[in-house]
Amino acid sequence: MSFEILRDAVRGRVLLPGDGGFDDAARPWNVTVTQPVAAVVEAADAADVAAVVTKAARAGVPVVAQPTGHGAAGGISEAILLRTGRLDSIEIDAGRRIAKVGAGAQWGAVQAAAGAHGLTALAGSNPVVGVTGYTLGGGLSWFGRKYGWASDAVRAFDVVDATGAPARVTAEDDPELFWALRGGGGDFAVVTGMEFDLFPAPGLFGGRVMWPGARTAEVFELFQRLTSDAPAELSVWFHRFQFPDAPPMVALDAAYLGGPEAGRESLAALDAIGGAITDTRGALAVADLGAITAEPTDPSPSLSRAELLTALDDAVVKTVLEGPVAPLVDIQIRHLGGALAATRPDGGACGPVAEPYLLYLLGLGLPHLADAIKGRRREIVDALGGSISGRKPYTFLTPEETAASAFDAGTLARLGEIKRARDSQGVIRANYPVLG
Repeated sequence: MSFEILRDAVRGRVLLPGDGGFDDAARPWNVTVTQPVAAVVEAADAADVAAVVTKAARAGVPVVAQPTGHGAAGGISEAILLRTGRLDSIEIDAGRRIAKVGAGAQWGAVQAAAGAHGLTALAGSNPVVGVTGYTLGGGLSWFGRKYGWASDAVRAFDVVDATGAPARVTAEDDPELFWALRGGGGDFAVVTGMEFDLFPAPGLFGGRVMWPGARTAEVFELFQRLTSDAPAELSVWFHRFQFPDAPPMVALDAAYLGGPEAGRESLAALDAIGGAITDTRGALAVADLGAITAEPTDPSPSLSRAELLTALDDAVVKTVLEGPVAPLVDIQIRHLGGALAATRPDGGACGPVAEPYLLYLLGLGLPHLADAIKGRRREIVDALGGSISGRKPYTFLTPEETAASAFDAGTLARLGEIKRARDSQGVIRANYPVLG
């Protein structure tokens, strides 16, 4: 295929190797991942998406859609990288509590629009994460314990299929594809827009409390107590931090979906641990959800790994509390449960998550640290043994993993059948394909 023909096929920008700006356009969010693609198309609208997929299907060239590239896994040489970030429209129907967004919408903008009406979406912790990729992989929200996966809230998808034809996908019109797109990843069609439910936000209370590392055992014990009987409106994360050139620190992050008074009461036990370095707890606007963790909003290098924990048993306590954090910067445990664990007859491909906690290990993806970080991750996971289930959320997969780590055998087989039926030539390629 002569990729030059794409320039005449779309209204958006087409970049080929050697063009100014190509390297930046091809770069994913995690800059440790390389994407030696054959072309980058920055779609101006859904018609551009259809034109690109049509050309690619005829030429037998794969298309990889990435609004922001947060979940990029690499391994996509000779593909067309389709950037959908310009499809960033947001419409809020406050009366029906529904959002309609384009494929390039980001969570911070959606939360600002929904929050103006006293509503919230099932957003994650970072305001610049794209709504589409997050939701296609399930979407683990601060409010998941109350309302489940973000993908469970989807009412409809606007897509371009593997032939380049546009379609609207709902539970009534195409139940198999609708099921697959809600948590099964982006392997089945290119999403150009979504419609999903919003939820009441009578208030939001949250923030981070951080203590010196010497308080780690006390803070972890409190985390265990808080999460043993936490209301569904409350989500709490535990961190052991080791930032460069800083002493060890321990922290709890929390978000309570409800009035400030109830939120403050739900987290009052944190006051019993003295010596806090910082305490940002307070009433928050829904639009400021990302302020709780204040994660980077610019591309950066990282090496991570996630595991689902079956319990906070002795093996977890010993492994998490003992030994250094470094060369990692964060050993994190998130409380799950609640609606995330519920079986839904109308649920999508990600299904319920029975494991009550998620372990997340993060290091700076710098070349001189890579081997040590991978070794420390492996050491921690090996020490946990049977305390991890082996499964993990799709959006937490890393480049060395596959979709098989996110789904049970039956679900993966069903996703594979849908992929073969809808895209037998493999025109559309997800970050983590469901077929090996």
